[in-house]
Amino acid sequence: MAATAKNALSGLARALAQNGRLTENEAESLMREGSQSGNGFVAQLVASGRMNARDVATFASETFGYPLLDLTQFDPDQFAADAIDKKLMRTHRVLALKKRGNRLAVAIADPSNLRAIDEVRFQTGLAVDPVVVESDKLGTLVDKLSETVEKTLESISSVDFDFEGELAPEEEGGAGEPQVDIDDAPVVRFIQKILLDAINEGASDVHFEPYEKYYRIRYRTDGVLREITQPPLVLREKIASRIKVISRLDISEKRVPQDGRMKFVLSKNKAIDFRVSTLPTLHGEKIVMRILDPSSAMLGIDALGYEPEQRAAMMHAIERPYGMILVTGPTGSGKTVSLYTCLNLLNKPGVNISTAEDPAEINLPGINQVNVNDKAGLTFAAALKSFLRQDPDVIMVGEIRDLETAEISIKAAQTGHLVLSTLHTNDAPTTLDRMRNMGIAAFNIASSVILITAQRLARRLCSCKQPVNIPVEALLEAGFTEADLDGSWQPYGPVGCERCKGSGYKGRVGIYQVMPISDEIAHIIMTNGNSIDIANQARREGVKDLRQSGLLKVKQGVTSLAEVLACTNE
Repeated sequence: MAATAKNALSGLARALAQNGRLTENEAESLMREGSQSGNGFVAQLVASGRMNARDVATFASETFGYPLLDLTQFDPDQFAADAIDKKLMRTHRVLALKKRGNRLAVAIADPSNLRAIDEVRFQTGLAVDPVVVESDKLGTLVDKLSETVEKTLESISSVDFDFEGELAPEEEGGAGEPQVDIDDAPVVRFIQKILLDAINEGASDVHFEPYEKYYRIRYRTDGVLREITQPPLVLREKIASRIKVISRLDISEKRVPQDGRMKFVLSKNKAIDFRVSTLPTLHGEKIVMRILDPSSAMLGIDALGYEPEQRAAMMHAIERPYGMILVTGPTGSGKTVSLYTCLNLLNKPGVNISTAEDPAEINLPGINQVNVNDKAGLTFAAALKSFLRQDPDVIMVGEIRDLETAEISIKAAQTGHLVLSTLHTNDAPTTLDRMRNMGIAAFNIASSVILITAQRLARRLCSCKQPVNIPVEALLEAGFTEADLDGSWQPYGPVGCERCKGSGYKGRVGIYQVMPISDEIAHIIMTNGNSIDIANQARREGVKDLRQSGLLKVKQGVTSLAEVLACTNE
């Protein structure tokens, strides 16, 4: 019997028996009782009175060679407690102390508990360095932290969220919605509240950002980030996990970025899609959710802010049977909405439209939308080759990134197809230089591109705007001419009210440079002229650059001079 009991012992219990601190029968009995109660061997040993917590910790530290720490000598707020899932922390009585690089110091009363260490390593993706602590002090701290989480969840669930809406994953192969853990229901409702408020405020993005001392949520509204709330730091893992589950992301993978999608069903007739992106940071996963509202593509070209002559040039171009239209500007300048607006105008029963996007942001019925997937070999170029075999009338390429995509797009534009795409350049004339630098022949550019529009988004003044006095010198320096300052108009500035949340701005308006490719500009391209030559010719033809278009919005009282100066270069 003694031999059998000895063989059943392991880890700390075996070491104590071999050292004579316990008999083998006592050690075996305590192991069994600790397992049945869920308290573990060390807690059961201390509760039995055979050894005190300090003696057990000292023995474990000396026997297994791990450092010994007195938890009462440190501020619990300095611990990286949120690095470990709270259920795992309660189950195995472990506590994350310090994260340094890819290593995590973990407080544990029994360093021979390899199962606990392995589970922490798997959940965090970090190398674990055990630190021995007294079991009673560890238990008290773990219970305190768990109580904090439960109280926080209880306080969130007690808030009355008066709305109708339901979070759901994007439909994929008929898979059902992930089941919601009862413990996480308050967190799900909290996320729903945050997203609904973002939609109602017209935000374009929601940022969930973890830091060492706090956790914050921000909205990007009218291009400007604004902090909304700071949930308790203990909730960052739960919030991240729930968003990842609903977005069909791998919740166990926290070391690499992930991308997914989810849907917020507001009613039977309205649903908002979200594009979800996760990014591992020093203190947890930052999550950004891009709000994709299909109604933004249905506003019509008149709502985008084109001047009458710019709108006429754009409409003339999209009514052409073939050729290439390019929309340029930095990220977040509204290129996608402009393209979708044009597609919506072209979307008729007799027109075959195909798009290749990365990813498709807005779902438009009647248009064949394809998500490119570089890993699977479905690149922009591969999608374009397939489109040309399917008798398209209109092709939209999300972005021209390389020479192969550009050459296929130009070939399509030259062979009877209308091609729309985007490039990342500062203005319309430099787009032609960019295409030449990619290796495209000047003849192909001149014979295929029919119009280029560069754009920016400026914040629109709220109705609370008031006239402002700006010195004449400042107006002239901004780009106004003496003839403009004839006293027939008045510049306005932001004030701030409840409607605009005190910012003085509500919504955004586009500022455009719409440059049709005339015969003269085509000649400059063919003779290897540069972007300066093209810009000068465009100016002679009456094409307004971005600054001039912005100043016109100032004269109209649509936006402020400061906003135009901030988003345009002279």
